[in-house]
Amino acid sequence: MPSPEHRRLLIVWHSRTGASRQLAEQAGEGARQVLEELQERERIQVRLLGCEQTGTEDLLQAQAYLFCAPENLGSLSGAMKEFFDRLYYAVLDQLNGRPYGALISAGSDGRGALTQLERICTGWRLEAAWPGRIFNFQAQTPEAILAPKHLSAEQRQEARQAGAHLAALLCL
Repeated sequence: MPSPEHRRLLIVWHSRTGASRQLAEQAGEGARQVLEELQERERIQVRLLGCEQTGTEDLLQAQAYLFCAPENLGSLSGAMKEFFDRLYYAVLDQLNGRPYGALISAGSDGRGALTQLERICTGWRLEAAWPGRIFNFQAQTPEAILAPKHLSAEQRQEARQAGAHLAALLCL
């Protein structure tokens, strides 16, 4: 566990079409920007990891989390769900009270994935510190669903705000 002088925001993501990866990257940028403004870049680290590369130690060494995932067929993407399945019991009762946020990319709804993620975080006893946000891309055809996604300026700004908020909490 990092010392109180050194803290970490961990941004865990999974993406097939690029939307959730971009959400994670923009959140990381927002976090780094606010840490620069607050002169906390030396003390607080922002780390982005794909869900497949994230392990127990990564979760234990972080003091705040942002999860960025797509909704697939009404629930979290398989890779993101596998991340939670793989690590859930290994860190249970060790993350209690830490803040988190969630950003979901969706083709038409997103509520299923967000609800699923929030339930998992409740089980980990994390504290919602940023309201879960669904980014809807209105993809309704197979071509639109599979096409690479690109965030709008507004979506990029919302993701940066989520990262900035969580990073700022670690400065307190």
